Amino acid sequence: MHSIIKNSLLFILIAVKVLFGQGNLENQFNKAQLLFQDKKYFDAITEFKRLQFFDYEGRYSFETNLKIGLCYKAGAKFDDAINYYSIALKCTSDPQKIFLVKIEIIKSNILRKTITRALSLCDELEKEYDSYLIREEINYWRGWAFMFNDDWKNASECFSKNGNMELTKLCRSVQNEKVSVTFAKVISYILPGAGQIYSGQILSGLMSLAWNVFAGYLTINAFVSERAFDGVVIGELLWYRFYRGNIQNAEKFAEEKNLEIANRALTYLQTEFKGIKP
Repeated sequence: MHSIIKNSLLFILIAVKVLFGQGNLENQFNKAQLLFQDKKYFDAITEFKRLQFFDYEGRYSFETNLKIGLCYKAGAKFDDAINYYSIALKCTSDPQKIFLVKIEIIKSNILRKTITRALSLCDELEKEYDSYLIREEINYWRGWAFMFNDDWKNASECFSKNGNMELTKLCRSVQNEKVSVTFAKVISYILPGAGQIYSGQILSGLMSLAWNVFAGYLTINAFVSERAFDGVVIGELLWYRFYRGNIQNAEKFAEEKNLEIANRALTYLQTEFKGIKP
């Protein structure tokens, strides 16, 4: 009895899919496409998946999986996007389509900041294609990967090779603006407060210098006055604290300044840059 019911349901399901496929697959695809173009990505995913259910011959397998991936990417669900791109790759043998999907996988890895993976995929893809234009595009996305990895020097070299002067100038500008965290720490060892001043925190640097001078004066004065115990206590509890804090602050302010510079550049890329983005 259960077997009869099961077979009947299977027959009905197959019949519905066949009837649907006779004239409605294209309409369903066009409907999903319109939703995608209108940036109604959640609804588009639903319609593309509905089309996949009825597309028993797999006529739209590549297009639907690619578009579902793009929808997920638009919603910042990069893991899901890469998953559907990978399925799309299995649905075609067309070299151009394969290249297109692999570029999308690289872009999603850039956006989710799995930069090592993105750069590795760029290298792999470059070995597969012996074309200047294709290598140029791969190098373009390699530059974006370096930017997202805060490696503006390598990014500028990538864009310079491509002749993209706008992005080359941006990367060089960021690289020139950024301060050296190591240098900020080193000069703070030599002169307390110098690292903060170097990082643009002038008031903090002057305050740090003043507190260190004051604590140093108290410590030295205690030893000169033969109050060795007071000198040790003041030196360890007060002077050492200010001196150590000065070095830590120098490192912190330098890193914050660099982060601010990088974020300003990334904001420009997001809001004002007119070229192709990940």
